[in-house]
Amino acid sequence: MTNAKRAGTFQLGSRSVTRMGYGAMQLAGPQVFGPPKDRAAALAVLRTAIESGINHIDTSDFYGPHVTNQIIREALHPYADDLTIVTKVGARRGSDGSWNVANSPAELESAVHDNLRNLGLEVLDVVNLRMMFSVHGPAEGDLEPQLTALAQLQAKGLIRHIGLSSVTPTQVAQGRSIAEIVCVQNMYNLAHRNDDAMIDGLAADGIAYVPFFPLGGFSPLQADALSEAAAQCNATPMQVAQAWLLQRSPNILLIPGTSSVGHLQQNIESAALQLPAEILASLDGIGAGSMPA
Repeated sequence: MTNAKRAGTFQLGSRSVTRMGYGAMQLAGPQVFGPPKDRAAALAVLRTAIESGINHIDTSDFYGPHVTNQIIREALHPYADDLTIVTKVGARRGSDGSWNVANSPAELESAVHDNLRNLGLEVLDVVNLRMMFSVHGPAEGDLEPQLTALAQLQAKGLIRHIGLSSVTPTQVAQGRSIAEIVCVQNMYNLAHRNDDAMIDGLAADGIAYVPFFPLGGFSPLQADALSEAAAQCNATPMQVAQAWLLQRSPNILLIPGTSSVGHLQQNIESAALQLPAEILASLDGIGAGSMPA
């Protein structure tokens, strides 16, 4: 069994995916804009991920824009039958690299076709509707027009499954009343635990939860308890943080990103790391202090 499969699999709609996946965002240039400085290295990372047993890749055509999808196609097309590629729509990049909301029905349809073209696919496995009502995180807002537009594209056979990204519990409930939702992708990690109740509720219903910034994002996780746990486990702090996520709930799917084969292999090794109960308890304390009242 490859390390990528040691954490097991989870059902993402009709697709069975490894819980240790790969996020392609870092394959683009600085600030997720423009081409990578080393395209050959980007291709090598993707191919190594697949060779290591990963069958779940997260991407978007607004990474680059277009760059990561084109690299995925160059590296992996024709795709293995068991490979699931998850993309997201709802934003576009400005010529200055800015992130802009693009979630009108027409913009969403255009984004779906961009993803199909650049990935070289006839149907997208999973499309996440990325809500961007606030740059500071999920914020309440009606998602009915956007989700209805995606459901119509699903009915046309262009999308197999629909997910949500950067959403509140209210939006998840609304979304599930409009379409079948197979996954929710929000920011969540050891220190940012606002979605604890959401994760447990989704797990009870067999819906995947995919944390982005599982390692802290632009502010990497740092805590004495994490460093101590890493020393005890003979692992890196980031490996421990990922192992904690995998043990947090069976419906959590990881998509750590990297442009380095070495870092990819370190991430994959996290899937084989089993944290003992006392270490889990100490790590749980990191998030307990960050939860809002």
